[in-house]
Order: sequence, then C-alpha cells, then structure tokens
Amino acid sequence: MSGNSEKILGIHHVTAIAGDPQKNIDFYSGLLGLRLIKLTVNFDDPATYHLYYGDELGHPGTILTFFPWPGAPKGRLGTGQLTVTSFTIPEGSVDFWMNRLRNHSVEYQGPIKRFNEQVLSFSDPDGLSLELVATADSEESKVWRTGPVDPANAIRGFFGVTLSEQGYDPTTSLLTETLGFRSVGQEGNRTRFESGTGGPGSIADVISDPHAPRGVVSVGTVHHVAWRTPNDEEQKSWRKKIEDSGLNVTPVIDRKYFHSIYFRESGGVLFEIATDPPGFTVDEPADQLGTRLNLPPWLEPLRGEIEQALPPVTLPSIAKIR
Repeated sequence: MSGNSEKILGIHHVTAIAGDPQKNIDFYSGLLGLRLIKLTVNFDDPATYHLYYGDELGHPGTILTFFPWPGAPKGRLGTGQLTVTSFTIPEGSVDFWMNRLRNHSVEYQGPIKRFNEQVLSFSDPDGLSLELVATADSEESKVWRTGPVDPANAIRGFFGVTLSEQGYDPTTSLLTETLGFRSVGQEGNRTRFESGTGGPGSIADVISDPHAPRGVVSVGTVHHVAWRTPNDEEQKSWRKKIEDSGLNVTPVIDRKYFHSIYFRESGGVLFEIATDPPGFTVDEPADQLGTRLNLPPWLEPLRGEIEQALPPVTLPSIAKIR
C-alpha cells in the first residue's frame, strides 16, 4: 500500500448463497472435509442460517460461509461477480480428489494446467463454481485434522478467487493502486494478482469478458469476498483510503467473530475488509465449534422464535471416521 506499511494479507473469507442447508452441510463438511466452525444466523436476517466452514479453528484464509435461502431461485454467473472460489490441495493429491469426487457422483473437469498448477473444476449441489488447485506451497496447518479427509490430502484453505468483469481497468486499478495487489502473470484474458506475501490465499484472478451477461446474485453464486487486515487500527486506515478513492464504504460493523467494512468495486463485486481477530472461539471452545446454534447477545432473547423459523439440520459429528 503506497505511503505506509499496511497490506491486505490475503483472503479472509468468501460468502455465498446456498439452497437447502442440509445439502450444504453434507457437501462441505462431509465430501470436501471442511469443519463446520460456526452455526449461527444472518445478523441482518435472523430467520436465515449463516454457516461457516474452515480449518480446525476457522483461521482467516480458510473460511467459506453461506446464507441458505431454501426455495429461492438460482442465480446467474456473469460479470460483476466472484465467479470461482479456489481451494488449495497438496501437490500430490489430484488423483485422490478425482477419485473422491467420482465416488460421490460429482462431475469434474480437468485437471488442467494453469500458471504451472494443476486445477480441478466442479460445482456444489447448488451450482456454485469451485476449484481445487494443487500446489507445493500448501500449508499443512490449515486443515481439519479429525475430519473425513486424511490430513495428507485435505483442503488447506483458499488458493484464490476469480473475478469476472466486463471492463478490466477500473478493477485492476483498485486492486493495485488502492489495495496494494501486484500483477504477477497473464494467460489469455485472465490476469493474476497477489496480495501480502503472495502464494495460496492471496490470489485474485481477474477475467475480462465484455460480452458475458451481468451476474445475478442468488442460489449458487457468491455474495461477497472479504480481504484480511490484522487489526481494527489498520481497518480504519483502509476505510479512509477507500473513501478517499471515491468509493462508498460502510461504517465498521461488528460481526462478532471479526469487524467488517463493505464497498462495491467499480465492476460490481461486493468487497469486504475484515479483521483477523477476535475469531471463532469467542463464544464456544475450540473442541465444540459448530456443535450448536450460536446467537449474538442482542438476538439471544429471541432464540425461541429464531429456532422455530429455521429449518432443522443434522450437524456433523466433531470427529469422523475416514
């Protein structure tokens, strides 16, 4: 970031829209082997679940979250959207994941080679576009060690995200001039940017596709991407910098597990900058993450009504047999 030492550390989380919450839990916590680290509600719409998945503790850079909207229409992939969410897997795990996806009747494409990495592409039950990217730089610490996938092959946090844009320049200017990303490569109409120290979890690919339709956010699409900042002080600096760049940015919002500011980049993708702390153990111990419905203090008096409004779900057990 020009002028001072603050940097976007990488991806904090990605939030998407699901349909049926049980199918979502079964797919991400079962098939993909991510830990359900928090079962809560959308603080702005308490009749809707907010499901958080991640590694053992939900470290920033591993967190995929969902608002399930049962019965809502399908969204449409297109420009002005985050169109693909990519996870990191170990370099030698491609065959394992092809077999696992095949055995669970999940169709996939690839592996293909992109920027010297192997990439498997597939979709979740709602059509959300996902990738597994095999890289030697995967971090062993970012796994759910007692989950259904052996740690040697398990997903190790995010690799990156793909942003689809009608126009290329405004988004790339924001990434490089305001947020401090660096352009590190290009293949066809895909340009790769990295933040922080680079590597898995820091990557944003921007695809320029002026003839694609505009995306529509609903079931099977991403709602927003959050970028990491280490503390409240740096978040305030980011807020001022974004405001000074001419974009509308929200006040700081307390999301209990992190603090957030939101703004929409010129191409239409909703961005968030979220703090790393306080994390997901603020309201339940590490060994009990995701085992009960957690509500913020201001919603606790309404627990009975909220529980009646939410569809029942069966939660994964803390430890699974592999």
